Amino acid sequence: MSSTLTATGVRRPTRPRFLPPWRDRQGRLSPLKSLVLLGACVPAMLIVFWWLNGDLGPRTVNAAIHLTGLWTVRFILLSLAVTPARVVFDRPKVVLVRRMLGVTAMVYALAHLSLYIVDMNFHWLEVVLEIVRRFYLTIGFVALIGLVALGATSTDAAVRRMGRNWKRLHWSIYGIGVLMLLHHFLQAKAGVSAAVLAAGLFIWLTLWRLLPERRRASPWVLGVVSIAAGMLTAGLEFAWYALATRINPWRVLSANLDFAFGPRPAEWVVICGLGVVAACALSRLRFEPRRS
Repeated sequence: MSSTLTATGVRRPTRPRFLPPWRDRQGRLSPLKSLVLLGACVPAMLIVFWWLNGDLGPRTVNAAIHLTGLWTVRFILLSLAVTPARVVFDRPKVVLVRRMLGVTAMVYALAHLSLYIVDMNFHWLEVVLEIVRRFYLTIGFVALIGLVALGATSTDAAVRRMGRNWKRLHWSIYGIGVLMLLHHFLQAKAGVSAAVLAAGLFIWLTLWRLLPERRRASPWVLGVVSIAAGMLTAGLEFAWYALATRINPWRVLSANLDFAFGPRPAEWVVICGLGVVAACALSRLRFEPRRS
């Protein structure tokens, strides 16, 4: 790393203008960032492999569109989970990958739109008309614009230039998340299990954000949040089937009590939340200093 000479004659290290995503702010190789970068590329490599191998079915492009959209939602959730992970498990270094996860979500969203354009045979006017005419495409496009805005302002220079407005802008990720999930629901129509699960995890993360700061790492409070998120997820699933489909919502709700076909999305939300509680409690036992 280079250095500059200050007025007092002391050499101060200067940060390089461009840092590869696998390095930390001091320019050193970061195993955590390297691992997350590799993980961010795996879904794309799998989609390409399945495409070339003919495993995406007869409508190859359409299947790739759905997969890139699904991973966009997943990476948004992962980016939102960084702060809870830092606080609950007391791991400050995980903040290093929040920007990378957000930018990854933007890249998958752009791939999602690009594949849609390919599927429309590059008929640009028809693409525009479809986005304007179809509500689920409209909200998806608005969410994409929001992600691009967040990605374009994710640099250190943008943070310094925007000041307090930067944080205000990046709080819009929650609104973008709502639009992405609504797009997911509308596109999925009746088979909304994946969308319900994603919405349930989003509810958990939002409820956690609403907690008082001193309670955010309490295992008991996290347990209550997990149960509340599961109940809200079941209610959301019930409301969707009641309002948007002709499927009996009471049968869907009662399925949450039947384990014959495995856990329902609401139950997975509770399981994931209680997993966080268990991990939080174990980390406290492991790193709590022993008293003599």
